[in-house]
Amino acid sequence: MNPESILLAQIEEALLNLYNYTAEHLALQPTAKDFEGSHTLVVFPFTKTLRRKPEEIGQQIGEYLRQKGNLVADFNVVKGFLNLSLHDAVWKDWFAQTLASHWGQSVSKHQKVMVEFASPNTNKPLHLGHLRNIFLGDSLARILAGAGYEVIKTNLVNDRGIHICKSMVAYQHFGQGEQPSAQLKGDHLVGKYYVLWDKTYKEQVNQLKSEGREEKMALAEAPHFKGSSANPPQMGGQ
Repeated sequence: MNPESILLAQIEEALLNLYNYTAEHLALQPTAKDFEGSHTLVVFPFTKTLRRKPEEIGQQIGEYLRQKGNLVADFNVVKGFLNLSLHDAVWKDWFAQTLASHWGQSVSKHQKVMVEFASPNTNKPLHLGHLRNIFLGDSLARILAGAGYEVIKTNLVNDRGIHICKSMVAYQHFGQGEQPSAQLKGDHLVGKYYVLWDKTYKEQVNQLKSEGREEKMALAEAPHFKGSSANPPQMGGQ
């Protein structure tokens, strides 16, 4: 039984024991954010029958519930609103019971779903954007599993294509045997030459356009590595 159901039962008990009164309909609402509490009982509907002020009714019911000791830790009365705060242990027990009941888990759909993430580019360093993709992919996999699917998580390793080829070409021309080091890790080294290839390509495209080539022709003719490995293009900040 959830805390709200138990609380309603105790309020019914309080009304019966304090006033020999049985309410036809009892309902709780979330406590307004400006006040302490999680559940609020509106006592205005009881004033006419009980012939008492709403503050008095709220105070007496609150005291009754707090004295029981197993659910309500504290309360406050604002005019005709009785705001109730539950013991922390109540929430902990309810949360544990909820988890044990597999709440939110659907029955198996007997279907498999593959979620592929993060599969980072092999020639660029990892960064915070990759963490975003990892978090999104893992969250999606968990949601699908909760929906009843058998989820297969996969991460493509060494998914190399034209990007790594560009890094290799640039390294062949300009690398001069450079190796990873404590100052420049392997992924950063590969990324460095990928950036160098792109820089060289753009410079050559602009050079061809300045010589009168149309942009489409310039893009097709570049890159063209004529320079020796002893004279790579200057890379700002590298």
